[in-house]
Amino acid sequence: MSMPSAAPVTLPPETLPIETLPIETLPIEGDQPTDDPSHSPDRPWITIVWNDPINLMSYVTFVLQKLFGYSREKATKLMLDVHHKGRAVVSSGTRERVEMDVFRLHEHGLWATMEHSG
Repeated sequence: MSMPSAAPVTLPPETLPIETLPIETLPIEGDQPTDDPSHSPDRPWITIVWNDPINLMSYVTFVLQKLFGYSREKATKLMLDVHHKGRAVVSSGTRERVEMDVFRLHEHGLWATMEHSG
């Protein structure tokens, strides 16, 4: 007894592997604008600590000394910026480094964010 042959299945283009797509549907490098200064690879990221109503000023100073190795004077100046201005930039660098700084500050209960400098 022979098995009936199955009809070929036709898949829509969006489900096909990229290797089987016609060349005109493949993305072309350089389609994105490159003159946008916000995407400059040499523009560093910054870590910002924000004021909050919970943490004591002495604790914020302690955390900045512990995490960043700042002197008591430097950590106190940054803490006073947070207290009086509402925020202070406490570090800068690559995106990965600043992400880690924000994570570590969160672990210590401080409110911190990151953004491109400028």
